[in-house]
Amino acid sequence: MKPVDPVTLAAGPIRLVPLTLDHVPGLQAAAADGELWNLRFTSVPALDETRAYIETALAGQAAGHRLPFAVLDADTGEVLGSTSYHDIAPAVERVEIGYTWYARRVQRSAVNTTAKLLLLTHAFETLGAKLVGWRTDNFNHASQRAIERLGARRDGVIRHHALRRDGTVRDTVMYSLTMGEWPEVKAHLNWQLSRQRT
Repeated sequence: MKPVDPVTLAAGPIRLVPLTLDHVPGLQAAAADGELWNLRFTSVPALDETRAYIETALAGQAAGHRLPFAVLDADTGEVLGSTSYHDIAPAVERVEIGYTWYARRVQRSAVNTTAKLLLLTHAFETLGAKLVGWRTDNFNHASQRAIERLGARRDGVIRHHALRRDGTVRDTVMYSLTMGEWPEVKAHLNWQLSRQRT
């Protein structure tokens, strides 16, 4: 698998650009749309936590196991949310997609489908990943449905796996998509986007 280096990816209504500290105000505004930090099963930062959130993401990038993006409106440059490659494992040609969240007004729109199409295309067709994975909180049913709509397979549940922001311990639901499954999933995502509202 090729190195997972910073890159800008763009299609349709969005651009994915490398996350920087310049995105603090934009991420704060996106998170404020719906007060997303109040969701106990997500990692969306509260307004006063946004800088530290980005610093943590950039530390993961420096360590080689994460590549964070800001998701921007292609026309206006407005920050709509964030997503990342993470748990990058070159030895087994595996990468995961996560830390994904969007302002409430663009949830269930073409934004997430387009972002996933961009990230999956880059992972399989440029980086040479053999498998892309996702993980989510067992109570984050909306995230599970979104991952399943992408065409990913549910691998199972890791019980008592990770701390939530409120100090409780979550079960983690794991999903994956293999390179062999990618062509059909790619065709389906393109079909969804051809008929999806923006």
